[in-house]
Amino acid sequence: MKVKLNNVRLAFPNLFRPEQINGEGDPKYGATFILPKGHPALVEINKAMESVAEDKWGAKAPSIMKKIEMENKLCLKNGDLKAEYDGFTGNYYISASNKVRPFIVDCDKTQLNPDDGVIYAGCYVNAVLDIWAMDNKFGKRICATLSGAQFFKDGDAFTGGAPATEADFEDYSVTPEDGFSIA
Repeated sequence: MKVKLNNVRLAFPNLFRPEQINGEGDPKYGATFILPKGHPALVEINKAMESVAEDKWGAKAPSIMKKIEMENKLCLKNGDLKAEYDGFTGNYYISASNKVRPFIVDCDKTQLNPDDGVIYAGCYVNAVLDIWAMDNKFGKRICATLSGAQFFKDGDAFTGGAPATEADFEDYSVTPEDGFSIA
């Protein structure tokens, strides 16, 4: 079931090159999206999870959902449980991945590539996810597949600070022979 997240914070973006998770499994694209408590998409995500559970497990869905929630196997999680990461405390988060490269665009819908540097951990995006129920030899869970993301607005980068700007440097075009000047 398709769900659109608007104005959510991006964490752990792996949108342009597939990678293995902890060195295991098939390489995938993916990201984590941080939603403040009270975000309108939370209602839609919960409805989607309930709907796909009913489709997959019928009358057993409520008891299975309760069990997989206790086992932390829902795609939507409480950010307080990831308090060691900046930006998660007091929020919810949803992680999504895909073996196929997601469609990534700028705010004007132009397609982005990794060299653009527009999307980064900490910026805000709109994202399209597909919520689905898994029931196989690996167990039961509710998962999210990432279909695409759109840059929405800048935010504080999670990577430890903003890059330097021209204002951070002095003009040394006219310097003594040793290449240094003393201020």
